[in-house]
Amino acid sequence: MPLQTRKIGNDDVTAIGFGLMGLSAFYGDIEADEERFKVLDAAVEMGCTNWDSADIYGDNEDLVGKWFKRTGKRNEIFLATKFGITPQGPNGKPEYVRSACEKSLKRLGIETIDLYYLHRADQATPIETTVTAMAELVKYAM
Repeated sequence: MPLQTRKIGNDDVTAIGFGLMGLSAFYGDIEADEERFKVLDAAVEMGCTNWDSADIYGDNEDLVGKWFKRTGKRNEIFLATKFGITPQGPNGKPEYVRSACEKSLKRLGIETIDLYYLHRADQATPIETTVTAMAELVKYAM
């Protein structure tokens, strides 16, 4: 039975996303890449193509980037990734927004992120400032 889908922008994506955090952080020992690739392969085989990562999830973006390169299936995945949590606490400053996005793109080995969003609001930075910096990212993608 195929998974239900929903529209995000112009894309049909699986209604239930695949949170990738546990592949790289916070839940015990991290498996070898080959074992984690099997999990990503299985997700696609099951039809789950709505994936969610974050720059704070250990080597998660690097792992997904390696998987994209290995499989050539970037166009099959709707990829969301987040920024804003740092070891020093939330960061929504404009210079960090741009820097975090550039680093995520590089780790993922891709040119665009399908959904880029704020993981945690920075109470020291007005949300309007953070969102304006996020809107500026679109200018660089065109």
